[in-house]
Amino acid sequence: MKTVGLALSILLALSLPVLASDGTREERVHFKAGAQGATVKGHIKGREDVDYVLGAKAGQRMTVTLHTDNTGAYFNVLPPGSEEALFVGSTSGNSFDGTLSETGDYRLRVYLMRSAARRAEQAHYSLSVHIGADRQAEAPAYAPDFADGLAGGPDFWQVT
Repeated sequence: MKTVGLALSILLALSLPVLASDGTREERVHFKAGAQGATVKGHIKGREDVDYVLGAKAGQRMTVTLHTDNTGAYFNVLPPGSEEALFVGSTSGNSFDGTLSETGDYRLRVYLMRSAARRAEQAHYSLSVHIGADRQAEAPAYAPDFADGLAGGPDFWQVT
């Protein structure tokens, strides 16, 4: 009886790391020399998640687009050192464009919605990532507005 209890304790201890695992696979994204972007392709099934990790600096602009064959597949953007997403794909869509507020490793977490995951659905996808200078920071502080319809001003002026 003592041997059975010991054996069960050992089995439980060995299974704890498996129970603690959240099923998230991690892959680092590397840009080719001189490139400001990359596209990664992958596949998830059921409750699998993939974290694509890439370094970025505060003030840089990040754009991310997910193309997938499953409408239940989305991605979140998680800032460095946090599990609280700054972008949630399931409520905001499959495209993110924003200026980063922190320097560090950002995570792009690709996942299936709970209903699709429970049905063990799968998704093939490509995730396009671009990081560059903030376009708004490059724009002049004052941009003149002209009445020509092409520069954002009105198409005509009415004087009374």
